[in-house]
Amino acid sequence: MRKPIRLLLASGAATAALLAVTQPAQASLVRFSSGHIDLVDIAYEAGELELGVHDEDNDVEYATDEVKVVVKQQAEVTVPNDPAFDFLGTPGVSTVWILPQIQDTDLVWPGVATEEVEAGVFTDDELTLAVQSVSGPGELALYTENAVGQPNVLVDSGAGLPDTIALNAGDHQHYNWAFDRAGTYCVTFSATGTLADTGQQVSSEAVTLRVVVQG
Repeated sequence: MRKPIRLLLASGAATAALLAVTQPAQASLVRFSSGHIDLVDIAYEAGELELGVHDEDNDVEYATDEVKVVVKQQAEVTVPNDPAFDFLGTPGVSTVWILPQIQDTDLVWPGVATEEVEAGVFTDDELTLAVQSVSGPGELALYTENAVGQPNVLVDSGAGLPDTIALNAGDHQHYNWAFDRAGTYCVTFSATGTLADTGQQVSSEAVTLRVVVQG
């Protein structure tokens, strides 16, 4: 996985120590409130699956614990008045904050990418992304909508976790990310795949993404 630019600027133990002393840990978090951001960017390097965050607009990658994703107040909408959307709350009544599948330039456009996984490495080029846990004031749902606006629910923390999403190597996907209450969420992910040449299953370390939903 490509290293963040700011990490490349720091060299030597002395520089790292100086930064640790002079900068509070919270100040080092990179804040995203708009732009094309892969909130889950999966790579396979040196025999390991790795998960990070990729700023697509600037082509910079970060460790998940280096970033904070902000969901603005303007992302708040009423749940569609359709029983198919009851996984989000009461249709036509409840409100949710949605980072949308279709880009809105005023909000984060959340992607899930496997472009750094080469074809042929994993059996049938298949990977599995697991949403292991969600902690926060409410629930998280990831879903897509078809051409007539009907939802396909991929993840619903309100119905229990873990949930898994099937991915293909070299791909790039966008889903709706819906949060049903304002506040701070911590979402923990991991990825697995089976190596094509040995049949060995490889799993990433679990990583946790911080998301702040503004009320």
